[in-house]
Amino acid sequence: MGGLRERIPALLALLIPVLAGLVFLHLAGAPKHYLAINAGALVAGLGMALLLSAPSAVRTRRLLTVFMLAGLFVPLLTGPWQDGVARWLPVGPFNLHTTGLLLPPILVLAVRDSEYSAPILLTAAFAGLLQPDAALGFALLFAAVALHDVTRDWRIGLTCIFAFFAAIVMAVRGNPPPQEFVERVLVTAAGLSPFAALGLFLSLVVAFFLVLRAIPASKAMRYTLAGCLFGFTILSLMSNYPSVLIGYGAAPILGFGLALGLASGHEDARPEPEKEKPATA
Repeated sequence: MGGLRERIPALLALLIPVLAGLVFLHLAGAPKHYLAINAGALVAGLGMALLLSAPSAVRTRRLLTVFMLAGLFVPLLTGPWQDGVARWLPVGPFNLHTTGLLLPPILVLAVRDSEYSAPILLTAAFAGLLQPDAALGFALLFAAVALHDVTRDWRIGLTCIFAFFAAIVMAVRGNPPPQEFVERVLVTAAGLSPFAALGLFLSLVVAFFLVLRAIPASKAMRYTLAGCLFGFTILSLMSNYPSVLIGYGAAPILGFGLALGLASGHEDARPEPEKEKPATA
């Protein structure tokens, strides 16, 4: 039960906004299968947040990182394309938002691999430029800024500069029409009822602070994931991009569930102080 108690904040960080989103989808008259898909993704996401942990072997984690980074480029080969952009993974009858599904766990793995954090983030940013996907750009930018705030790593600082200009380019290029119940959810909710919009917003605020302060992970990990959620949310208010966790879409629910599972238990690496050797005669 100790492991469960430790992970309760992570479970709540996923549960609260997704449940708020389900209530909104129901009240707003979204198709029933939207609710079913989000509810199913929530169950799977909670299971991952509760049961999964990052592999202990560095080589295994790096192979997983390469696999996920490669996944960001798959839509460029497979489509589907819409208005000149390709940012969805075709999985059976569903098209999953690649960034929502893969970026959160990629960020977790990047934090765990301080030697290669900057190249991992730069590779993800390059994928966002090709798709193009400003959701990836903004989420990665704020995540990188948060990581640099903790680590003060000059390589992450340079990554922040690149991510800033890359995010601007991504925002200018490619912006398909909004999809109802997926994008601009807070704006839509405000049109229905200010209390609905306030409830959804507060659910995201609670999730943000649970990730920032309470999940069982290092400060660098907590700040990076919180920055990612902040970036997604800010862009969804500014333009036609998915409202993660509160809008229709399984990908970010699964992505954050996986990320919270991989992040749990990660502690800051602190070198052991050297012990004085006893004098020998």
